[in-house]
Order: sequence, then C-alpha cells, then structure tokens
Amino acid sequence: MSAATPHPDPSTRPADRRVSARIGAIAESATLAVDAKAKALKAAGRPVIGFGAGEPDFPTPGYIVEAAVAACRDPKNHRYTPAGGLPELKAAIAAKTLRDSGWAVEASQVLVTNGGKQAIYEAFAAILDPGDEVIVPAPYWTTYPESIQLSGGVPVVVVADETTGYKVSVEQLEAARTENTKVLLFVSPSNPTGAVYSRAEVEAVGRWAAEHGLWVLTDEIYEHLVYGDAEFVSLPVAVPELAGKCIVVNGVAKTYAMTGWRVGWVIGPQDVIKAATNLQSHATSNVSNVAQVAALAAVSGDLTAVDEMRVAFDRRRKTIVRMLNEIPGVVCPEPEGAFYAYPSVKGVLGKELRGQRPSTSAELASLILDEVEVAVVPGEAFGTPGYLRLSYALGDEDLVEGVSRLQKLLGEAQD
Repeated sequence: MSAATPHPDPSTRPADRRVSARIGAIAESATLAVDAKAKALKAAGRPVIGFGAGEPDFPTPGYIVEAAVAACRDPKNHRYTPAGGLPELKAAIAAKTLRDSGWAVEASQVLVTNGGKQAIYEAFAAILDPGDEVIVPAPYWTTYPESIQLSGGVPVVVVADETTGYKVSVEQLEAARTENTKVLLFVSPSNPTGAVYSRAEVEAVGRWAAEHGLWVLTDEIYEHLVYGDAEFVSLPVAVPELAGKCIVVNGVAKTYAMTGWRVGWVIGPQDVIKAATNLQSHATSNVSNVAQVAALAAVSGDLTAVDEMRVAFDRRRKTIVRMLNEIPGVVCPEPEGAFYAYPSVKGVLGKELRGQRPSTSAELASLILDEVEVAVVPGEAFGTPGYLRLSYALGDEDLVEGVSRLQKLLGEAQD
C-alpha cells in the first residue's frame, strides 16, 4: 500500500510564486505528451511510429458525422442548452446503459460531460472531502490520481503486477483500507494493462466494497473492447446492493472512435449527479451541442462499428503480444480488453544498450525514441516503474515495423 505524492502545502509557497501550488503540482498527461512529441517528430519528417495514444485509428462512422453536419445547420444548436446535457441524449444514454450492461437508470441520473476526464474529475469532486482516501489499483491511468488530489482526496495506491495479470485481490484492498477510506476506484477493462476481471472477481470486489460502506467509481469506457473468453461485467449489475453508492463513468470515445468529439458522461445517484451538474454549470456549462447530437446518433445506433474495430484490435493484440514476448528480458501478459499491451521490461533495465545503461523504464523509453524512433509510454506514468505501455490501436504494418525495431534494439542488450 502506498499513497501518491501529496500536493505541496500552500503555506510553504514562496510569496512571489506565479502559479498556485495546487495547479503547479499537476503533472502533464504523460500519454498526451508522448503522442505530441511523436507527432512533432513526424511533422519534421522523421519516420516515428507512435504507440502512445489511446485512441482508435479508425474514422468516426459516417452516420455520426452526418448527424453532426445537420446539427451545425440547425439554429437551435447555436444557443445554450441545459448544463447537464441535452434531455434526449441523457435519455438515450440511459437506454444504452440498459441495453449494453443491464443497469436500469433514469435520465436524471446522467450528466453529460466534456469527455471522460471531466466526468472523472466531477465525480470525485462531488463526493470527496479533504483527506478522504481513494484506493487506486495500479497500474492506473494517469488522470485518476490527479483528479483525486484536485478534489481534495488522497490516492492510496495498491499495486498489481504481471504475475496476477495486473489484477488486485480483495485481500490487497482490505490491507489498504483505513478509517479514512471513502472510495474504491475500479476499472475493467483496464487502461493501461488491458486486464479484465472475471464475473466472480467483480462480484467479490463489489461485495467487499458494499460490506464496508464504500463508494465505488468504476470506469466503463472500454466495455465493448473485450476478447476471447473475457466478459465485461458492470459492477452495479453484478452487485445490485452497491448501486446506491456506485458512480459509472463512460463515453463515446473508444466505442465509436470519437476521442476528439469530447463527449462522456457520469451515471450515479441523483443527489451526486445534481451536485456534479452544479459544478459543471460554473466550469463549462453545456457540452458542445453539435458533439452532443453526434453522440446521440452514436449511442442510439447499433454496435456494428465497434464490432469491426474489435476484430482488427484482436488481430493486432495477438501479434504485439507474440512479438514482445520474443524479446529477451521482456514479459508481456496477454491483455483481455481495451487496446494496450503492458510488458515488463525489468529484465532489460541496467543492461548496456548502444553505450547507455537505462536504469528506469522512463530512461529506456527515451532511448527507444532516440535510437529507433518508436514512441512508447513508460510505466512511471502509470504508477509502476519497470514497464512500458504500447497501444495497438494503429495500423498493422506500423505495429509490426515498430515492434520489429524494438526487437532489434532490445536484442542488443548486454550485461
């Protein structure tokens, strides 16, 4: 059990400091930073292959784009609309939730947000008081601890590794629980590891949380991206007694290849949703109406687009895992969901590579970019040094070429 680095005490801030300690302590999104650097190098003519960005490489389906085009021409979308979301979209999200996960909710339990990140922050802000602890299984997505700390909470990190498929146990969660624990963060399928908890594991975690009166925030953004025999199981459906203290975050980004449209949502108890809506009314007001109309077309339609993407992701998943595991010193469990591989590179660290001896995964990721022009995200960004995250949401040819470069470089490692 460990706590993430706390934000600095504002009382220690120098009088001439121009940026507040609270905001100054926010770390840049490592995944976006890697993606930006890779794109900058590409723009400069370098043959960089980027495994950093967590977004499908497919275009948004045409019928969704056409709905947005029509919305642009409709004057009613040129004005303010309710801060919490278009009523018809909130109703459609409730219907989609029942269809896809089996959880029956009312439209009044839905808040439409500017993407999943705003959903996560507003959910934590609505339920956390200063000093409240949130148990955060690691490897974790980079935004979770930052959102918790900005909300006044304290992230308490529980680490799982490749020996358990990156899944934490109830015993680990119980060891991390204190009298200050208020929330459990639960993510399945997982970013960055692709881990998917079985139905029995979901039920065990949910019963434990309910037994101790904890809130659970569960991120279901990758619900439709599971492979093989893996099954997505929604926590409030598996453990109905938890529903009154469960908050679900989701969005259109991954399912419909709409990362740039910025539409997510929060589903939860009505009092929490009302509080989060009040916050949003002062922070951003309504999400872009054009993007909301596009999201309405997405969630009201069928799942053909994601079914097609899943076939491609599954093929790439098998290829990247096979190729990574062929590298001496690299161990990569097979991800069962999302579109990430999360190999351990601890067997490579400390060895000589082209005149250097990288001792951390951050140093190794930098060397990889410099030497073979492949962009990966180091495990430090996800709370677990010694690993790399590679998104396989890129073209098949680029994937093979990129991992082949890694194979050649890491294959040169010498004691």
